[in-house]
Amino acid sequence: MIFVLSVENFYEEKISERFHEPKNVGKCESANAVGTNASFVCGSVLRFTLQISDQKIADAKFKVSGCGYLLAAADLLAETIVDKQLGELHGLEKFKQIIEKELGNFPAERKHCAELAVETLQSVFNDFRFRRLEEFSGEKALICTCFGVSEETVEKIISENNCETVEEVADICNAGSGCGSCRLLIQEIIDASENML
Repeated sequence: MIFVLSVENFYEEKISERFHEPKNVGKCESANAVGTNASFVCGSVLRFTLQISDQKIADAKFKVSGCGYLLAAADLLAETIVDKQLGELHGLEKFKQIIEKELGNFPAERKHCAELAVETLQSVFNDFRFRRLEEFSGEKALICTCFGVSEETVEKIISENNCETVEEVADICNAGSGCGSCRLLIQEIIDASENML
């Protein structure tokens, strides 16, 4: 007796759709941010390339060597972030929820695929911030690399507007509303300014 396993029925429907017709596979021609990550669990490798212009994600592509779950998660994330302003992302934790909502719960042995997709997206934004830091030539430290806001600017905004929260600072200059990695630094500046009063 011969059993034939059809690839069509191998994955759940939502995973299978993206596996057979991914929309965002490839490499951005004018990429200015690149992130690569791998899983020690299964040996999968994922690479995102982004083109970010005027604080907006103009294009997002990925290349993957892995299973359909990883491919589907990467394709969904690339699709989700295109045409978004960096300030709209508000950190990356919500992307795990987006994957679950849109693609369903991954089996326990495939949960690392969703995590790898989100971690790789984080690494591409880290690369973008690193490149921005290299370009920055201001006198003071650059606090928010997503929006190019210096420590001096954050201090001035807090002082002139009596800001008490990171959200108040973000509303004025966007600092802290991108990837979220600078929020702790902004809070420290707020705390320091309050202690000086």
